[in-house]
Amino acid sequence: MILSEIADILDAKVLCGDAMLNECVESAFGADMMSDVLAFVKPHTLVLTGLVNHHVVRTCSMLDVRCVIFVRGKQPTADIVEEAADSDIMLMTTDHTLYESCGMLYGAGLPPVERGI
Repeated sequence: MILSEIADILDAKVLCGDAMLNECVESAFGADMMSDVLAFVKPHTLVLTGLVNHHVVRTCSMLDVRCVIFVRGKQPTADIVEEAADSDIMLMTTDHTLYESCGMLYGAGLPPVERGI
């Protein structure tokens, strides 16, 4: 799914990385624990979270995640936005909850991360 479609579905505001709006993601993962993100996320995955700190950007940078969406209207500080921009990670924010956001994207056809057995 194209990131611009995701922004439209979630009524999300782009905080940085608007040049990436035409890029695709293959799956989505919602979590507030970065250990879960480390355990399950693969490249080309969209991460949705209510956690707003530098660990989110650093974790996603290690995993080659291209986009993070902060839920519940969370707003990262300017230094977090700058770090994400420097790491080529698009940041968005939406007023929807994590549950709603994941459900809306799943309903629109974006699959979850495939977990190994």
